[in-house]
Amino acid sequence: MSELFDKHGGFRKLHSFTLATIVQFETLRFCRRFLTFDHRQAGEKFYDPKGRQYDQMTQAARSGRQNIIEGSERSATSKDTEMKLTDVARASLGELRGDYEILIIDRDQLPWSVHSHEAKAVNAISLDTPPFSDDLVHESAKHALEQRKKYARWLDADDAVVVANAMLIIISRALNMLKSQIEAQGKAFEETGGFSERLMTKRIEAREKNLPPSPDCPLCNRAMRRRKSAKGEFWGCAEFPACKGTRPV
Repeated sequence: MSELFDKHGGFRKLHSFTLATIVQFETLRFCRRFLTFDHRQAGEKFYDPKGRQYDQMTQAARSGRQNIIEGSERSATSKDTEMKLTDVARASLGELRGDYEILIIDRDQLPWSVHSHEAKAVNAISLDTPPFSDDLVHESAKHALEQRKKYARWLDADDAVVVANAMLIIISRALNMLKSQIEAQGKAFEETGGFSERLMTKRIEAREKNLPPSPDCPLCNRAMRRRKSAKGEFWGCAEFPACKGTRPV
């Protein structure tokens, strides 16, 4: 008998979630440090009189992380919803990446080349496997902070451009991971179906428990199911339409 509900809620063990967590709290920190209502008095060029840039960046960072959570929790009953929410997470982080890119350009500089020493150094960082036991909220937060230390050299810099460049690379890594997750989710849906398909299978299994034993199909020797047509009831192969074997009731 097939399982009705998918396993769900394992998002805290995903590297994409760890990176999305780092992205969210580092975006909050970046905005507090570098995006005030008027930084011109401190010699900065950036000017955000109503704080809209601050709000949009922090909301995009939040959406990236929160939609990974919601998608994972919804996966028990809807693979389609899981894929859509994971894609929303990816789109939100993509939007945030664009904001960091523009912040760098606005300061008359260019994002690091992928061939630069700094970009290669950030990209070379690998994440540890989460050592979780039974205290997931506490341990996942601790894990994210531990992984953040690996990027501290750039994230703690006093230069907003250095921090923004590091964030561009971290976000890009998270985006690539989320793309792989969506592809894996689609493959799982193709192989096992979704909640609706499994619910129908469960109903058929429960109904057939109360029916007399079915004969074997005369064409493929597999089980048959009782079916109805305009001419009355008959036994039809359970593999229909792949197999069209029938028997009279």
